[in-house]
Amino acid sequence: MTDLTRADEPKFDLHMHSTASDGALSPTELVVKAAEASIRYLALTDHDTLAGLSEAHMAAREHGIHFIPGIELTCLWHKRSIHLLGLGIDPDFVGWQEYEARLVALREKRAETIATKLIAKRAPADILVRAQEQAGKGQIGRPHFARALLEAGVVSSENEAFDRYLGQGKVGDVKAEWPDVAEAIAIVQASGGKAMLAHPTKYKLTFSRLRLLLAALAEAGADGFEIAYPGISQEQIGLLLRVADTLDMQVSSGSDFHNPAHQWTGLGRFPRVETPRHIIHQIRSDVQA
Repeated sequence: MTDLTRADEPKFDLHMHSTASDGALSPTELVVKAAEASIRYLALTDHDTLAGLSEAHMAAREHGIHFIPGIELTCLWHKRSIHLLGLGIDPDFVGWQEYEARLVALREKRAETIATKLIAKRAPADILVRAQEQAGKGQIGRPHFARALLEAGVVSSENEAFDRYLGQGKVGDVKAEWPDVAEAIAIVQASGGKAMLAHPTKYKLTFSRLRLLLAALAEAGADGFEIAYPGISQEQIGLLLRVADTLDMQVSSGSDFHNPAHQWTGLGRFPRVETPRHIIHQIRSDVQA
């Protein structure tokens, strides 16, 4: 597979997070960092919120970056939590306000449950308040609890917090009644966006089970899935390319950037994949039209 971004083509990154959800940088700081990395096509995809899009769009305009409004929706497939990217959505679509309010309520309820379970494991009694302070005005999530546990001296790193308390199957891995994936696909597309499954190889599914998920998403009308992101192997990319061909789906790429301290997920850092199915071709074409 050759480099999708040739020397004469601007860099892009279609998956990143700001302080509007669980990222470490404000939307403006994120755009500035993207400009420093020579990124010219950028999608902000915060978890379950549109709150950072306006600020990021203004900053992108100042830095000559083509901005793609996005979101990363938490949803369910057969009771399993998965993430759906919405790329190129209209943030002013009338349905978003009610949908986002539902997600905020679900996250707040889940945070209270996480706090109760962590306190039972001898976390500080004010762990919820500490996590809320870490979240600020953003959507509260497990990374904020990880930072709160670190601040409280319960763990020595955020990674340890996930390994001991917050990772899959741990006490703080609390499930919520997220919307079904079909509903998430519907609102993304109703608002003019492309519905793409985020990081498909990170759900700890066998490849046969992953194929079932992707086929189900195709049947539900999803546009495609992410094919290149940190941690994916060339073998996995090849397998996913064949699935995209079989299901006639588009693909996307992104760093899933959260924090400049996480060197393995730097902005614009992910494998480059040559395929006409990549959504970046349509994005570039729309910009040039």
